Amino acid sequence: MSFRFSLLLAASLLAGCASTPPAPLQHRDKIRDFSLEGRFALRVAMPGQAPQSSGGRLTWTHQNRSDRVLLSSPLGYGLAEIETTPELSRLRTAEGKQRESTDPDTLIEEVTGQRLPVTRLPAWLLGRSGGTAQISPDLIGRPGKLIEDGWQVDYTYADETPAALPSRLNISRNGEIELKLRIEEWKE
Repeated sequence: MSFRFSLLLAASLLAGCASTPPAPLQHRDKIRDFSLEGRFALRVAMPGQAPQSSGGRLTWTHQNRSDRVLLSSPLGYGLAEIETTPELSRLRTAEGKQRESTDPDTLIEEVTGQRLPVTRLPAWLLGRSGGTAQISPDLIGRPGKLIEDGWQVDYTYADETPAALPSRLNISRNGEIELKLRIEEWKE
């Protein structure tokens, strides 16, 4: 996997396969901090370039408006780490390369050439708007589809509980970028 694609992969997750469904948490509107474990699959098909795909595992902690995402290969080898705070964003790769910026979206654009919605992903995971999203509910009132600034997030749930958190998300933009996330465990 190329360095540039690894960074694009890492960036796409600051926005998933287990047999155990995610444990129910408190109602999603009250959740401020969370941790999750999961799997991801990323496909990037930019015009004029050959499509690239990758997948692996992730551990994500969102606490006090800060995020820490650890990405690893399917076999558990570390690929990258992203840390964001309101003041600073840092991306470190397994090769020891490091980049920093005061804005996570700008950092990812500098590294990958793509403006990705890093700052919106924590809200999108919970089915909330990261700005001006249109959110369509599923049949029992949970977030079913979110559309914001050319991005679409589709939600799937492991059970029919109205307060359930999503077990799968499909995040895409114009057929160019598709991130599939399978959440194995949610924690408060």
